[in-house]
Parts: sequence; C-alpha cells; structure tokens
Amino acid sequence: MSLTLNEEHPVVRLRAFRAIDDPKTCELFLKGHEQVLTNIGVKKVTSSKNEWMFNPAAFVLIVESLDKERVFGGARIHVAGGSQPLPIEEATGRMDPKIFDLVWQYAQQGTGEICGLWNSREIAGYGVGSIFLTRAAVAISTQIGLKSLFALCAPYTVKMAESVGYMIERSVGNDGTFYYPKLDLLATTMLLKDVDGLERADEENRNAIFSIRQHLNLVRVERLRRKEIEIHYEILLPEMEGWDLQEVIRNYKATRPNHLENRDNVVNVI
Repeated sequence: MSLTLNEEHPVVRLRAFRAIDDPKTCELFLKGHEQVLTNIGVKKVTSSKNEWMFNPAAFVLIVESLDKERVFGGARIHVAGGSQPLPIEEATGRMDPKIFDLVWQYAQQGTGEICGLWNSREIAGYGVGSIFLTRAAVAISTQIGLKSLFALCAPYTVKMAESVGYMIERSVGNDGTFYYPKLDLLATTMLLKDVDGLERADEENRNAIFSIRQHLNLVRVERLRRKEIEIHYEILLPEMEGWDLQEVIRNYKATRPNHLENRDNVVNVI
C-alpha cells in the first residue's frame, strides 16, 4: 500500500532500527537529509557524513510511506562508544574541547545524541520533523539503555527540546551556543539528564512518550496546530540480541584519547 499524502489526513510509518541492519533505508535517509541541508545552503556538515551507516552504535528513526518506498523524514541516535565520536563532539570539539569531558561524564552511565533530524517539504507543518520524531527518539532510548541524551539544536528547536525534558548546557561554548554548521547559523548545546523519568518534560510530551514506550508498535493520530497526521509507530528495535551497552561504554573508555586529538588547535567560540 503506497502512501498518498493528502492535506486532510496523511498517513506515514515511523520505524526504528539499528543503522547496520538496514543499509537500503539508510541510503534513503542520507539522500533525503542531504537535500534538506542543500535547500538551506549547507553543503556539508560533520554529522551528515555517511560513517554513521556503518556505526554499530547508531540507531535510525525513519518516517516513510507504508510500502517503505518513499522517505519523508528521519532522525538518528548515536551512542557514545560507537565507531565514531558523537556528532556534537565532532562538530564543536575544535571550538571548545570541554565538550569531550562533558560527554565523558555522562557516557559512563550510557549516553547518546539525537541528531540528523529532518523532514521533507511535502510533509512540513505536521510536526514530523520536530516533536513527533523527537518523542519517538526519546522513547526508544530506554530500549538502548541510555540514561541521558545530548542534542545540538537550531534556535527554532530549543523550546521544543525543552518541552521533552532537555536543558541548555551552558558549560560549553558561549553560554551553550556555537556557530554551526556555518557562521551565520547558531546551534545550542542541549542535555536531557533523565531519559527514564523525564521530570522536566511538560505533561503532554511526558505522557505521549510514556505511552509510546508502553506500546512500541501502535497507531496514533497526532495533532499539531490544527493539522492531523496518522502515524504507524513501529519502534520496537529489531535484532537487538547482540546489543551490549556495557561493551559500548567500555569501548568509549578505551578510545577516549582519540577524541582529544583536536585539542591542540582550538579556535575561539563565537
């Protein structure tokens, strides 16, 4: 069954998986994300490289047609200790190396980063590329075993991130901000410290995330600013028998010196 996007009642699937388990969908994600970045004048950013496709500690959320042939948006969760540093480390480490110590602090209990959040123009305005993908990403983080989550937010997504429990992390950059991915774009460092309890999330988002966690495969009609979209959530992560967060954490500890190689040439922040 193909997706017919209509303005009255669009229907999509929101599916989660580990990147290495579905290369075909990863390619679709990559192409869609690159097109969105090109549309806003960003030719290349560190987190848009395709290394994440081969990272055993990278997880993908995809918004797709019901026949899986078209992709309309997505996001990723990278776990600290995978085959690459977190995107926030790669993006800001040269500007402020304190980010490495901050990630290290939380990585020992299991941390990750929501990154690569995007949606296509044809589904803009329905909340897919903002709140609904973010809720789903926070929801599946408990399956992965994470206790905290980082994010690097554009100005227009800071309030949304705060609504699901994030706080601005002011210990890095210029009171938490960096110019990224280019000099005329600002990014804010965000940290969600309690993935399990979500004590700082507002009631609506906390209840929605807990509901999705309780029923990982469900259909919800989501509403945002008088628009409705039917989302078929399939976020029970498959093929997780070989996943071992403690092994990933040990790998982060073993490879941590490599994360500090860029400390010699630090540039000023903002």
